[in-house]
Amino acid sequence: MRILVISDIHANLAALESVIADAGEFDAAWCLGDIVGYGPDPNECLDVVRALPGLVCVLGNHDAAMIGEIDSEAFNPEARVSIEWTKETVTEENMAFMVDLPKHIAVDRVTIVHGSPRAPTFEYLLHPYTATLNFAYFETDFSFFGHTHIPTIFRLRNGYADLAVLEAPAEFALEPRLMINPGSVGQPRDRDPRAAYAIYDTAGDRWEYRRVDYDIAAVQDRMKAADLPLKHIQRLAEGW
Repeated sequence: MRILVISDIHANLAALESVIADAGEFDAAWCLGDIVGYGPDPNECLDVVRALPGLVCVLGNHDAAMIGEIDSEAFNPEARVSIEWTKETVTEENMAFMVDLPKHIAVDRVTIVHGSPRAPTFEYLLHPYTATLNFAYFETDFSFFGHTHIPTIFRLRNGYADLAVLEAPAEFALEPRLMINPGSVGQPRDRDPRAAYAIYDTAGDRWEYRRVDYDIAAVQDRMKAADLPLKHIQRLAEGW
C-alpha cells in the first residue's frame, strides 16, 4: 500500500494542493494533525483532507484549540490571533470533524500522533533525550509524528535514541524501532520553504521523503488580506 503522510498543513491550501499533485497516486492518506492555524484557508484545507482516500487523521494542538480542548492562552500572541480568526472562519461541519479526531491511533505497525507518543497533542520531539523516553509509550515498530515542522528521524539503538535531520530527496527502508517526522506541508521550519511530505510504502517499509515548490507569494497575499500576523506571513518565504 502506498500511503501519503502529511502533517502541519496549517491552512495553507496552495502547499497542500502542490503536495497532492506531486505525490501521484496513493492508496491512503495519513494526516498527523494541525490542519488549521496560521494560514488563510482553513475550510478549504479541511475539505481537501476530509476527501482524501483511506484517511487516517489525528488531532493537532491548533486543531485542539479550535474545539476548545486547549486554551488559546497556551499559545504565543501571534498564534492566538490566528486561532481566534480561525475559530470565526471554520464551518460547523468542519468543526465537527475536528471534534471527532483521535489524539493517537495505531494502524498496523505504526502509531500515529501529532506531538509525541507520551503527550500526543502538545509535546515537542526535538532532542534525543526526550525521544528516548517516548519509545516506552508505543509498542508498534514505528511512530509517525509532526508538530516540530522539522523532518527528523529518531532511531532507538541500545536503549538510546539518535537523531538525524532529513534532507530531500531521500528514500530508505524503515527498521524497527523508530519515530519519524515528515516535516510540515504548510509552514516548514528547517530553513527550506518548500512544502514537505512523505510517501510510506508498506511493501518493504519504504519511506520516501519529498519537498515541492508552491506559490508562496499568493499565500502571503491571502494572509495579508485576512490581516493575519506579519510574523507568520514573513516566515513562509524563508522556512523558519
